[in-house]
Amino acid sequence: MVAKKNDTGLTYKDAGVNIDAGDALIDAIKPDAKRTMRPGANPSLGGFGGLFDLKAAGYKDPILVSGTDGVGTKLDIAQAMNYHRTLGIDLVAMCSNDILAQGAMPLFFLDYFSCGKLDVKTGKDIVAGIADGCIEAGCALIGGETAEMPGTYDDGKYDLAGFCVGAVERDQIITKGMTQLGDVIIALPSSGVHANGFSLVRKIMEVEGLDVHSPAPFAKDQPLGMALLAPTRIYTDAAMAAIDTGGVTGIAHITGGGLIENPPRVYDDTLAAHLNMTTRPLPPLFQWLQSAGGLSDYELARTFNCGVGMLIFVAEDKAKQALQAIQETGEDAYIIGQLKTREEAAVTFDGLSV
Repeated sequence: MVAKKNDTGLTYKDAGVNIDAGDALIDAIKPDAKRTMRPGANPSLGGFGGLFDLKAAGYKDPILVSGTDGVGTKLDIAQAMNYHRTLGIDLVAMCSNDILAQGAMPLFFLDYFSCGKLDVKTGKDIVAGIADGCIEAGCALIGGETAEMPGTYDDGKYDLAGFCVGAVERDQIITKGMTQLGDVIIALPSSGVHANGFSLVRKIMEVEGLDVHSPAPFAKDQPLGMALLAPTRIYTDAAMAAIDTGGVTGIAHITGGGLIENPPRVYDDTLAAHLNMTTRPLPPLFQWLQSAGGLSDYELARTFNCGVGMLIFVAEDKAKQALQAIQETGEDAYIIGQLKTREEAAVTFDGLSV
């Protein structure tokens, strides 16, 4: 029996879900998935699951490491600007940088895109950005899900989440117990707010009477919205270069919780990270956020990365070698501090009243 179209009854499209648009998006993003190809993966869309061959990727005794995240209310800035491409980079960065902290190389990525009404162009821009991020992180985009959910999201609104899996050889996992007194701390600069703290950013904009199209107070040659959409840095090359020196004892991705809550995740309660924030000036964006919002140093450091996207902890006798290896990847890395004996706080600062 051949299925026939119903010319009189209700259709899924009448309920607000356009299957044809979904099919068009899958066709439109296939080239982006293919350009993320890497050993172990052969990205193709349309199957029920994505496959990855760890042996083909060169692993002998691997441990899988996974991470999942979104991009928070940075979405609202992108939607107000009608500029969506860089959100995909943010999404990959937030997940891939997290698994780097365990010493794992990002291998493959899947995304989840949900919206009220599917716009194929917007969807393609987002996935193209995800592919951009995957290439930078060194992982393959092997699948994802697009959900059209009328009534749950207003037209023009969407949400975005991602899931990254990486691997590390069993004897190379970076664990919390590896850090030692005297370890040197190397900072990798951020590109801006990254994808944490945007609810506070948006509140400061409201208090200041600014919208996304206002000139950025800290960069008047561009709209505030575009300045805030600078994509999150991806640190795969830098982190892997440092790990290859054999001196890395810990890696902290500076996300929600900022410089107050993230560093202690890599060392025990006998140690404290002492960070010299005078090594580099506080970037103008964060100077503006602090001034306009009347933020205390503590609130600034607990909410934002303050210009530091990742901290790499290295044994003191390997610090010079690790710093050089990172800098050879093109990263503007610098020594920001050292692990010391904890007296009170888990993180102490020069240059911030915390």
